[in-house]
Amino acid sequence: MAERDGNLKALGDLAGNPLTAAVAEGDRQTLAMVREALDNRRAMLAWQPVMMGRDPGRVAFHEGLIRLMDPSGRVIPARDFMAAVETDVLGRMIDCQALRIGLETLRREPGLRLSVNMSARSIGYPRWGEILKRGLAGQPTVAERLILEITESSAMMMPEVVIAFMDGLKRKGISFALDDFGAGYTAFRFFREFSFDLVKIDGQFIRNIHRDPDNQVLTQALMMIGRQFDMFTVAESVESPDEAAWLQAAGIDCMQGYLFGLPSTKPAWAPDRVAQSA
Repeated sequence: MAERDGNLKALGDLAGNPLTAAVAEGDRQTLAMVREALDNRRAMLAWQPVMMGRDPGRVAFHEGLIRLMDPSGRVIPARDFMAAVETDVLGRMIDCQALRIGLETLRREPGLRLSVNMSARSIGYPRWGEILKRGLAGQPTVAERLILEITESSAMMMPEVVIAFMDGLKRKGISFALDDFGAGYTAFRFFREFSFDLVKIDGQFIRNIHRDPDNQVLTQALMMIGRQFDMFTVAESVESPDEAAWLQAAGIDCMQGYLFGLPSTKPAWAPDRVAQSA
């Protein structure tokens, strides 16, 4: 009876709050759109280059950013659907698609090094694991050219599980990047156990860094942490030559952002490349 009353109260609250109802309806429509796109294999990766800090004309690797298409062919960026699906099984299915496309690309392009994103929630998801197993089978160089990116907030949800997961795959040659470093809460006591290969400093600390003393101090601190634990440092969201020049002088290892290239579904290595940002 108490549970029934609670459910009725929740429904009443929902009905009595137009904004809440509108948000809930929007989430339902987003979930339906994502499911339909995945069912019809209308998923792709938009590739963005990550450049060497000392030589910004040289690509270190490319990151694959998930995109979906609606029935008309319009590309839908992740910001329009990830918040609604990240705690749903659809979030795991998106991780599966990103991994599958990334592995297929590595197999076709033996000179590339690529990163794809995943959530800690996909650890132990059978379909994700099977895609990885198939993608590595008979391809001796794929593992060493694959980087898996896990956001700071996702890694800290279940650090012990992430640590064990990383240990197993690092033995196969796969590298790991801690994404959005500094944006959330990190228990630094886990850093040594995590053993990430790269830390990607969140863009909020990079914007206008050449004239923002606070961002300069915070970025230098994050870079120092990365170096202490033998991790390459990557600055995200680099958008101006002034930002890049400051980061170079500070000794950043890699830089990523619109200054160097928009995410593109037709990357530079594609033989039929036509510029198409996504």
